[in-house]
Amino acid sequence: MKPIVQVSLDLTDIDEAMEMAHTAIRAGVDWLEAGTPFIIAEGMHGVRALRAEFPRVPIVADLKTMDGGYLEAQMMAKAGATHVVVMARSHPETIKCVVQAGKDFGVAVMGDNLGCPDMVQGARELEELGCDMVIHHIGFDERRGIAANGLRMPNPLDQLREVVDAVRVPVQAVGGLSLEQAIQTPAFGAPLVVIGAPLAIDADSFSRGAGNVEDVLRKICLAVHGFGDVPVKGEK
Repeated sequence: MKPIVQVSLDLTDIDEAMEMAHTAIRAGVDWLEAGTPFIIAEGMHGVRALRAEFPRVPIVADLKTMDGGYLEAQMMAKAGATHVVVMARSHPETIKCVVQAGKDFGVAVMGDNLGCPDMVQGARELEELGCDMVIHHIGFDERRGIAANGLRMPNPLDQLREVVDAVRVPVQAVGGLSLEQAIQTPAFGAPLVVIGAPLAIDADSFSRGAGNVEDVLRKICLAVHGFGDVPVKGEK
């Protein structure tokens, strides 16, 4: 599978989100994500606005669905999303409902293992229940809470190879990654590279001297797209 660069629009102001989206597309980003803060702030209206502005770009709606799975997926599909996100820690019936809605409305389902006691097993269960992709995710609050106790923060790279080996669907790693680490994820077998818009704006060492956010994103896209195909076991 050719690696994909996705930018997460974790912004609450629609004008700022649109500006970042245009910057990302100019830089060569493949997918746009209506991040959870954006979904909370703008809901279906924000997804519709993204679809109207970018009619041919895949749009991920990061709903983090925990219940009412069919309706939430249906609503976002009708608003123009091409991908929706359901949580592994929701009831299995909820995941099944999102998967069914995905089939009925032509959207891909991304299953998120955030908070699973066994992250690898959580990924397996998401695939078994029909998710098209797995998000291996270490949460913001989890990382900060652990760090506040003087312990090393967990990082998605810690178990990324195990998650990739456990499933046959494409994997994405999220949570606490630096730009350099995100760019490395295809080497772990995870072809879906996500860059948080705030991370790109508040750029770290990768972007020093790059000039601006668009330059940073363009360098990321060149690095990721230049990696070459990433083997995915279930790819036909």
